[in-house]
Amino acid sequence: MAAAKKAVLGPLVGAVDQGTSSTRFLVFNSKTAELLSHHQVELKQKFPKEGWVEQDPKEILQSVYECIERTCEKLSQLNIDISAIKAIGVSNQRETTVVWDKYTGEPLYNAVVWLDLRTQGTVETLSKRIPGNNNFVKSKTGLPLSTYFSAVKLHWILENVRKVKKAVEEERALFGTIDSWLIWSLTGGPNGGVHCTDVTNASRTMLFNIHSLEWDVELCEFFEIPMTILPNIRSSSEIYGLMKAGALEGVPLSGCLGDQSAALVGQMCFQDGQAKNTYGTGCFLLCNTGQKCVFSDHGLLTTVAYKLGRDKPVCYALEGSVAIAGAVVRWLRDNLGILKSSEEIEKLANEVGTSYGCYFVPAFSGLYAPYWEPSARGIICGLTQFTNKQHIAFAALEAVCFQTREILDAMNKDCGIPLSHLQVDGGMTNNKILMQLQADILCIPVVKPSMPETTALGAAMAAGAAEGVGVWSLDPEDLSAVTMERFEPQINEEESEFRYATWKKAVQKSMGWATGQPSANGDPNIFCSVPLGFFIVTSMVMLIGARYISGVP
Repeated sequence: MAAAKKAVLGPLVGAVDQGTSSTRFLVFNSKTAELLSHHQVELKQKFPKEGWVEQDPKEILQSVYECIERTCEKLSQLNIDISAIKAIGVSNQRETTVVWDKYTGEPLYNAVVWLDLRTQGTVETLSKRIPGNNNFVKSKTGLPLSTYFSAVKLHWILENVRKVKKAVEEERALFGTIDSWLIWSLTGGPNGGVHCTDVTNASRTMLFNIHSLEWDVELCEFFEIPMTILPNIRSSSEIYGLMKAGALEGVPLSGCLGDQSAALVGQMCFQDGQAKNTYGTGCFLLCNTGQKCVFSDHGLLTTVAYKLGRDKPVCYALEGSVAIAGAVVRWLRDNLGILKSSEEIEKLANEVGTSYGCYFVPAFSGLYAPYWEPSARGIICGLTQFTNKQHIAFAALEAVCFQTREILDAMNKDCGIPLSHLQVDGGMTNNKILMQLQADILCIPVVKPSMPETTALGAAMAAGAAEGVGVWSLDPEDLSAVTMERFEPQINEEESEFRYATWKKAVQKSMGWATGQPSANGDPNIFCSVPLGFFIVTSMVMLIGARYISGVP
């Protein structure tokens, strides 16, 4: 019997979506934006010391290759010809810092993840060197001096990892965020790999001048970073190089956006004032401010939104960043064991429909926007003997919504025109309880696209639109209409405000926990960062969970 003829669907575009928790490869039809197939691999995180978060760069790279190969196999099973894939875009977790050997392709240290807190002492030391009347770091980068961004992580690595220091001296070392590591590796690695980053990822390093769109000499000197190890800066949509191995060998890599910028593009927020909120490991609200930098008076970041071509203008965004969103669900699953799977939280929360006065502040990595308070740590408060794991699950979901409310309030103040609705995306938006809670707590409708993979879609759009590829039009009249699901507020505003005010009280209780005291292992450089009260609360939660799992009343 003759083999079935492969279907030709018109030009297809692939997207690598490399996140903190997982890697995925997705393939879209460039004419309809339809998702045809994808594959996902969950990633391990390493916590070698309190407050440290690392990942293996080789595991990340291998997961990308695996996702590409498995997706291509799935397309073949669907009788779709993979030769129709004309370009690949990359979207990635931002700020996470990698240093590798350009001759061997081997990482010189684990990737230091954006959530990592080891640099708090470095931040405090550096902050003393910034004149009070001239915060040149923030004015050039749009960012507060924080453990969050790449420059302080790279500074720490150069100071503390002898192997890296030696490689820099011998001119063997290259630095990059995850996008740079992937593009360099996929385009040949030691054999001609392209060492580059795009403006959106560069704008999260704290070494990049968001006005001149170049690495800044003064910033590099301040953070003591040799400019020779930095990647070349490119736009978010141009051909960087070709795939050098695997099923898609020869296909151009032609799109690159930090994950939150990719989601902004995927949600088609191309006009001033359009905003989206992405619910992933963290939670990130971005508002397009067009071609002007808008600096926040309320704890938000100024960042590059995108630059969709070498000759295209750069657009900026205001951003509210929350460190812990989906990560709190993973914590309940992996650390406390009160969930068997991440999806189970919706079922547990739905069983009670309330937190019964229990409030959860998941400040595992301090508090990001709008507080920028590194001394904060996680607390669960309002516990009674009646509290059970269902109430804690509900409180965890509420925490994500309350944190979003805080950054939305800050954005409304900065922009002057309150958002009439909130566009959302990301893996957590599949949770209908969460989406309804979010509408209730914001007191405005929440609008979710029927195809929630907007981060990958944005990377695919940038790749397909690149000069020399040209299979995806970004003209407004050519963009496909998106079907939306809408969640309307269902509680009165007074109840919403009461719950929010109580949450704010809990946030104040979470602050000031991290001290400069030596930790139990005697290392004076590691902050004793988890409060005793939190251990007590955690023990109570474990006890409650154990009772309910075992069926003890």
